[in-house]
Amino acid sequence: MANSASRPPVDPGHRFDSDSIHRARAAANLLACFRRAGKARPTDAPTIGVAPYLYFLVSGIFHYLGPAFATLLFAVIAPLGVAWLRITVAAIIFAAWRRPWRKLGGMTRRDWQLTGALGLTLSAMNICFYLAIARLPLATVGAIEFLGPIAVAATGLRDRRNWLALLIAAVGVYLLTGVRFSGERLGYLFAFANCALFMLYLVLGHRAAADGSAAGIDRVAAAMVVAAIAATPLCLGPSLPALASPILILAGVGVAVSSSVIPYVTDQLAMARLPRNSFALMLALLPAMAAVIGVLILGQKLWPSEFSGIAMIAAGVALHRPARPVAGPAT
Repeated sequence: MANSASRPPVDPGHRFDSDSIHRARAAANLLACFRRAGKARPTDAPTIGVAPYLYFLVSGIFHYLGPAFATLLFAVIAPLGVAWLRITVAAIIFAAWRRPWRKLGGMTRRDWQLTGALGLTLSAMNICFYLAIARLPLATVGAIEFLGPIAVAATGLRDRRNWLALLIAAVGVYLLTGVRFSGERLGYLFAFANCALFMLYLVLGHRAAADGSAAGIDRVAAAMVVAAIAATPLCLGPSLPALASPILILAGVGVAVSSSVIPYVTDQLAMARLPRNSFALMLALLPAMAAVIGVLILGQKLWPSEFSGIAMIAAGVALHRPARPVAGPAT
């Protein structure tokens, strides 16, 4: 009785029976779980969103402005000279913008190897591309070039839906480009070499973007300097006629900005956010974009098979489902 008398009186309006205590503890645990989930959210795998597709759209538009400037240069400069102007001017712009020499002290052996491999790839790829389009129609070179992204897109596919998407897009590209295998054999040699190098660029470009788009752009800037150094012994001589003409120099700047600077930057922004096979499949949109630009700006006409090709490319890209977002920062 003494013990019961010493207990404080219980307010009848606040009865804390065992069930109430258990419910309160469960609510507290649930609240703690929500708090932990909210704090952990920044480290979760990022969603893809719309941004990488917009970056790719910008890259594709400028990808086809470059050949317009190159047409002016081809009239008076050999293809190797055009390649040197494109590579060197792009290297100068990247160097002035990103100042890649500031990163030299902190570069690891892997960074050096990646930068060197990417630079040599960009140099050889641009040279082979111009040597190919000097001998073959641009549509033929573009169709052959797309064989590389098909191979890259096929790697990592694990379900029937994405395989079907790739097949539909590939058939669409064939219908749209209407590739005809006629022309110089040497042109095909350069076209297939460009295809292989473009596939290597996709692999190395994604490795450069693995730590985020900002780090990737810095690596591309350093790689362009390597590309310019590698191309100079072979390509400087044919470019000399352009150095005496301000108009041709401006055309070279236009080629570099449209074909290298803007596309390579937007590629890194997209690669940092898209899986490699998804980005490779997106490249199927490039010939479709070229056809649409030709209709809207140049007044060109499309055959029914070409309309079918555009529709199949769009359907293939829409059907594709990325396996997972790219891990790591995407700044």
